Amino acid sequence: MNTFLPRRSARRLAALTATTAAIAGTLFLSTSADASNDPGAGTRVAGAASTTTAANANAGAITLPPTHAGFDYQIGGAYAPPTGVRVVTRDHGATPAPGLYNICYVNAFQAQPKAEGDWPADLLLRRSDGSIVYDGKWKEALLDLRTPDKRTAVAAKVNALVDECASKGFQAVEPDNYDSYTRSEGLLTDDNARDYIALLSAHAHRRGLAIAQKNTSDLAEHRTALGLDFAVAEECGEWKECNDYTKYFGNNVIVIEYTAKGMANACSKWGGQLSIVRRDLDVSPIGAGKYLRKTC
Repeated sequence: MNTFLPRRSARRLAALTATTAAIAGTLFLSTSADASNDPGAGTRVAGAASTTTAANANAGAITLPPTHAGFDYQIGGAYAPPTGVRVVTRDHGATPAPGLYNICYVNAFQAQPKAEGDWPADLLLRRSDGSIVYDGKWKEALLDLRTPDKRTAVAAKVNALVDECASKGFQAVEPDNYDSYTRSEGLLTDDNARDYIALLSAHAHRRGLAIAQKNTSDLAEHRTALGLDFAVAEECGEWKECNDYTKYFGNNVIVIEYTAKGMANACSKWGGQLSIVRRDLDVSPIGAGKYLRKTC
C-alpha cells in the first residue's frame, strides 16, 4: 500500500532557492536542448490549450468541491470522517467516503519511493551520465517530461490511476508534485509541467472528474488554459501565499496547514471563505501516530 507524505510549500521554496543558480546557469542550454529534443517546442502551450479546450466541452457534468466546507485530508490513511466534514481527500488506492465529495490523490510527477521499477527506464528523468534525478527529501525519482512522446507515455500510466479514481466514484483528482521541475536540476521547465498537466486535465474531464492544481502558486495564472478547476494549497497560511491562489481560483481553494502559526494566519484572513484544516505532518489516521486535526 502506498504511503504519502505532504508536499509542503516549505519544500517548494527550499527547492526553488537551491536550484535557482542551476536553472539560471543552464537556461540557455536547457532551452536549446528542449527545442532540439522536442519538435513541438514552439507550439507546446497552444497545443496544450487547445487540448484542454476540447476536454472542457465535457466539463458541464463536472462538479467542483463545495467552498468554505468542512474538509479532511486523509492521504496517510482513510478513516471515518469527523462530524461536519463535507469534502475529503484520499489516496487513489482507498475507497471514497460515502455521501461526501471525494478527491483522489495521485502522485503524478514522480515515482513512489523505491518504485522506479514500475516505470520504463526511459521515462525516469536522467542526467547526461544516465543517473536518475531524485527528489532528495522524499526519495522519489522524477519523471521525464521533456518531449511530447515522453509526456504522453507518462500521462498514459498516470491516467490509468485517474481511471481507477473515476471507477471508484471519486469526484475529483489531485495530481501531486506539479512543482517537480523546481527539483530537476534545470532539466525540466515549467512549460514541460504545464503541457503535461494539460494532458491529465483533459483526461480527468473526459472521465467526469474535476482536477486540482496542487501547490505551485507561481503557475496559478495558467489555470484556465490548462483546465485546472480548483486549488489544493499546503501551508499557504504559513507562507502568506493564499492570495496567490484566490487571485485565480476565487474561493475554490482548499488549504492544509501543519503548524499553529500557519493555521492562525489562514483562519484569521480566510476562515470565512476557504476550506481550511490543520493536520499532523504525517497526515495520520485517527488512532495512529501523532494524529491531529483542527479547523478554524
